[in-house]
Amino acid sequence: MIKVLIVEDDPMVAKFNQIYLQDIPGFDLAGVATTINHAKEVLSKCKVDLILLDVFMPGNETGMDLLEEIRLKQYETDVILITAASEVENIQAALRMGVVDYLIKPFEFERFSKALTSYRKTTQIFENQATIGQNELDLLLKKDVLSPSGKASLPKGLTSRTLSIIYEEIKKLGEKSFSTDELAEVMTISRVSIRKYLKFLHEIGVVDESLNYGIGRPVYQYKLNKQNGVRLRNYYL
Repeated sequence: MIKVLIVEDDPMVAKFNQIYLQDIPGFDLAGVATTINHAKEVLSKCKVDLILLDVFMPGNETGMDLLEEIRLKQYETDVILITAASEVENIQAALRMGVVDYLIKPFEFERFSKALTSYRKTTQIFENQATIGQNELDLLLKKDVLSPSGKASLPKGLTSRTLSIIYEEIKKLGEKSFSTDELAEVMTISRVSIRKYLKFLHEIGVVDESLNYGIGRPVYQYKLNKQNGVRLRNYYL
């Protein structure tokens, strides 16, 4: 479970955030801090994975001050700002200090849910993988890990159903290497289409690619990388 600290001085807003959080699987409320000092106390006593942080707080310190301290002390804590502060200067400063998302009040539950669900998916990817492919990293950095259905977005022209079918066929080959033509021979999918899917699978590290210099023209050979198969679950499971 992802431990969440809500830092918000408005009791009603804090309550709404708690209710919203309860409706999204995978998160556990670590506490609600109504002042920056209170937030610092919580951070010093327990492990917090994610902070939902308001900028405007009572006292001499703001949410931005807490964010700066978190970075200076190198807490292993991520931050999503939930605030009425819509000034470009604030947004730029927050992004430079590594906030994973920025929600401007008032916002709809759908936007809140998208921020938290995307964060959870990203966390799961980092926890379950030792390395990450460029395609998958690009999706994470663009924050479009999820499609409306809750799945990761595939490159244009690819479908989750066909991806699943091709991957299942590749798994049958086990440790055996294969070419695009060899895979096409046992499937009812064109070589051109299979080549596109193999390119994608190679980009996310699910298959390894090598160039075989035999008689005639060089042929690309592929081989299943079993340990990275988990990466596909975000695309079609």
